[in-house]
Amino acid sequence: MQLTKMYLSVLEREVERTQRALLDVPEGHDEWKPHPKSMEFGRLVGMIASMPSWVALIITEDELDIAPDVPHHAPPPLCTRDELRSALEKAAESARVALSGTTDVFLETSWTLKAHGKAVSVMSRSDMITDTFAHLAHHRGQLTVYLRLLDATVPALYGPSADDPRYT
Repeated sequence: MQLTKMYLSVLEREVERTQRALLDVPEGHDEWKPHPKSMEFGRLVGMIASMPSWVALIITEDELDIAPDVPHHAPPPLCTRDELRSALEKAAESARVALSGTTDVFLETSWTLKAHGKAVSVMSRSDMITDTFAHLAHHRGQLTVYLRLLDATVPALYGPSADDPRYT
């Protein structure tokens, strides 16, 4: 199987899981976090909704500095479920377009993650895309903990959830 086809398949599965994770996100808790060192709820759900766009960035750009000397403009917060769903679909579509327009050979070229102008990770675009999907799964898991602590519905993502009637 071609890498591009495999990643398109993974993308569809991960987007569907992400849709389930965002489906019942309670509104009005954007600044809440379970611990002072934890990410704020609103930032977490916004990042999860936009993460599929990272696939497009990895394909269309050669690098990303996550701590540039001149900060990037921060996107507006995504405060409603509709905004989250819309952002996720836009991010997924950008990933689909980028994956459909590239080749396996190109995915083996180098990509660099920087912080403060210094490379912190250099790997193939393919490996970075694989890590991006793992990173998305990690943050969805983090979201399920936040949802439980907020007494919200926790969806079944890779297996049973006490809130999913298929498993109770």
